[in-house]
Amino acid sequence: MQNLKSILYLASGILFGLFLAALIWVVARSPSGEAVVLRPAPTEKPVIVYITGAVPRPGVYALPKDARVQDAISAAGGFLAEAEKSQINLAALLEDGEKLDIPYLQGASPILATPGPTVIAVTTELININTASLAELDTLPGIGPTTAQKIIDYREQNGPFINTEDIINVSGIGPGTYERLKDLITVGP
Repeated sequence: MQNLKSILYLASGILFGLFLAALIWVVARSPSGEAVVLRPAPTEKPVIVYITGAVPRPGVYALPKDARVQDAISAAGGFLAEAEKSQINLAALLEDGEKLDIPYLQGASPILATPGPTVIAVTTELININTASLAELDTLPGIGPTTAQKIIDYREQNGPFINTEDIINVSGIGPGTYERLKDLITVGP
């Protein structure tokens, strides 16, 4: 009986030892295959539109992919009082390379503040909201000079923005405005 118990203990010890050796081998062996490399999410190219006519700041604007005519008009400063708004579909999707000509009311004509060539600002690169000037921020859709100054004041009082969504903390910028801006702004490297 004593021999049977000894053999049983010996067999159990050998099985436990083999199990432990197999476990160590599985854990210690080098991984097979290739490492997974995570790439940043692709950013969609903005839609570039040219807006002219009865808007305060006609020019070329880079807007998010799913931008509407209303977004382009907001980026150009909204309608002038002399704008003929009834024929414009504000809900229409913009297409890349599109020209929007906002007509004047019958009998109204464009008033040029200063004669000479018009300077058109193109915003094809992302604007760093931590370093951008008032003029650069003013080119963003839905951001006028007042809101641009609020962005500058906010970052001077609170330090740099950690991520682009932090711009919602600036007074006057809500989730809707952020949705229009998110593909056009950055906080830097």
